[in-house]
Amino acid sequence: MTHLFCFGLGFSAQALARRLASSGWQVSATSRSGEGLSAIDAMGYRAVRFESTLRIPDDVTHIVASAPPDGDGDPVLRLCGDALRHTFSITWIAYLSTTGVYGDHGGGWVSEESPLTPNTERGARRLAAERQWLALPLPSHVFRLAGIYGPGRNQLLTVLDGTARRIIKPGQIFSRIHVDDIAATLNASITSPNPGRAYNVCDDEPCPPQDVIAYAAELLGMPAPPDIAFEDAVLSPMARSFYADSKRVSN
Repeated sequence: MTHLFCFGLGFSAQALARRLASSGWQVSATSRSGEGLSAIDAMGYRAVRFESTLRIPDDVTHIVASAPPDGDGDPVLRLCGDALRHTFSITWIAYLSTTGVYGDHGGGWVSEESPLTPNTERGARRLAAERQWLALPLPSHVFRLAGIYGPGRNQLLTVLDGTARRIIKPGQIFSRIHVDDIAATLNASITSPNPGRAYNVCDDEPCPPQDVIAYAAELLGMPAPPDIAFEDAVLSPMARSFYADSKRVSN
């Protein structure tokens, strides 16, 4: 029997879990909080608390790790690295990273062969975590995700609820990916594993972020929000970091 174990059950991991569970897979997932554990139970999966006493079930065959690294490195490997090395049933591991590991390329194209030169702390931490996962004596794969959208998380909703902002930073280009396409990509890798490989997971239409909002407004028959200069935009440190690099990501 195939058993998917998710370290963290976020937006992307949930999409894969739904896809595999519908095919009869067993799914387990971790959370640090009681609320998160209850949510995992409600989805019909086995909930496991992410803590020092965590034990990886002996029958786990596939692993997805999506927890963000912190200043001390990857939290999953810090807590479970030794256990993973001795879980001999594992046939496939996916580490969900970010295209931020490429850094700024001035709107130019990057592929999996491009230099890895992150220019943000978040990107540097992800690159260090990628290397940790690939260094394991296990069938690890890295998936570098572009900006994720899908049901409940997209610009159609921000236009409808009035929170959409057309922030203009000349030359800024983003790449994106629908969450179901992430699940399809991961499933394709499960079918044809290639340990040690890194994959860009993005669509074919990188573009300025304000263009996506304008198109969403057009689809809804609503006026596009006014332009806001990047220098005048009020952004969280995390949101501002997304504008620190500009590139077109090739899939």
